[in-house]
Amino acid sequence: MGRFPHVPKEAVIKEDLLRGGLAFDDSALTDNEDGDVKPKSYFIFSFDHRTLPELGSAALRRPPEEIVLTGGPYELRRTVVSVRVNPGSPYRVKTDDDGRMRLYLDDRPIADVGLPPMPDYYRHTLPNGKSVMEVAPTIQWGYLIYLTAYRLCQYFGATEECQYCDINHNYRQHKAAGRPYTAVKPTDEILEALAIIDKYDTARTSKAYTLTGGSITRKVDGLAEADFYGRYAQAIEERFPGRWIGKVVAQALPRADVQRFKDYGIQIYHPNYEVWDKKLFELHCPGKERYVGREEWHRRILDSAEVFGPRNVIPNFVAGIEMAAPHGFTSVDEAIDSTAEGLQYFMSRGITPRFTTWCPEPTTPLGKSNPQGAPLEYHVRLLQTYRAVMEANGLTSPPGYGPPGPGNAVFSVSSFMDSLPAEPEKATSAG
Repeated sequence: MGRFPHVPKEAVIKEDLLRGGLAFDDSALTDNEDGDVKPKSYFIFSFDHRTLPELGSAALRRPPEEIVLTGGPYELRRTVVSVRVNPGSPYRVKTDDDGRMRLYLDDRPIADVGLPPMPDYYRHTLPNGKSVMEVAPTIQWGYLIYLTAYRLCQYFGATEECQYCDINHNYRQHKAAGRPYTAVKPTDEILEALAIIDKYDTARTSKAYTLTGGSITRKVDGLAEADFYGRYAQAIEERFPGRWIGKVVAQALPRADVQRFKDYGIQIYHPNYEVWDKKLFELHCPGKERYVGREEWHRRILDSAEVFGPRNVIPNFVAGIEMAAPHGFTSVDEAIDSTAEGLQYFMSRGITPRFTTWCPEPTTPLGKSNPQGAPLEYHVRLLQTYRAVMEANGLTSPPGYGPPGPGNAVFSVSSFMDSLPAEPEKATSAG
């Protein structure tokens, strides 16, 4: 915080929690779907630093989906943080002697902790008995409905899987634990879950949905990727026209496929480029390099901007894998320079990338060789660089992520929204 005074202190703590995880006392765990706190849904990846069998009581009583930090010695503004469990973390959530939930760093309290209330719609089940949390969980403090329509990825095995991604392992571990974890979610179940959310979300907290899942290189249900994910969007928009901002995370697809997403009713397209450096893309994303290739991937991103408009194309990258051993950059300067080059490439064309802070999950090759993740300095300087490149290109925070600014942001898997300036009309909003 002292070295980077222009980066909000809330964002510094949030990045440290996201990159290294946090531990929970039993008093801070949820009663799963039977309690008053919204439990972690494991909506696509594990986002944990240990496997389920290694989480102890947190594997039986789930941790909360997210936490919100306020106050403490740093007088933190409201900060929403996605929960990534690490029993060995120096950060721990527990109750103090007065029964208040607090975040401790090396046994020193640094923030008050708020837990997400169980939403009314989680208390209702689909006609077949499935829970809304299983079919259509919400994250970002209720802002986003996350629809993982396909919970596996057809980039499979050591020669194809992205080296930082545990989507296939996460599916296997939940099935092994006997948890309900459907590989392909039927369209009618998603519509039933959304109907429950629409009915009971009376405050209209949910503003957007994301359709996503693993990459499809062959077919699922007889459909190629654009039509597989697009069918959900079409059904949602026919049933609930304009109720939510529709987003899709998919591969960088040919323009005709991208146009179909648009025709199906999707408003925002996330063709994630993962990492900018050419060598690292080839090594970290071998399946994407083999099937599409980095240069073609970038060309398709630019083509998609002509379909959706540059503002509505928001590719993600995984912040931190630039520095993953054995092939990543060994200095923060080099890693930041490379990432900045990618940001400038897209932002100079009106496209605003966003990023997820890398969680080094233990079953992934990069997680195994880099259990500590990337240095905090990299993540903090990235926030600084991201804002500088954005402002130099005359851009503002991308749509579909809720309000920007410290104290306002709800985007929970990185601090990029927390570190951007608040919009004037939302400067006093609590998000």
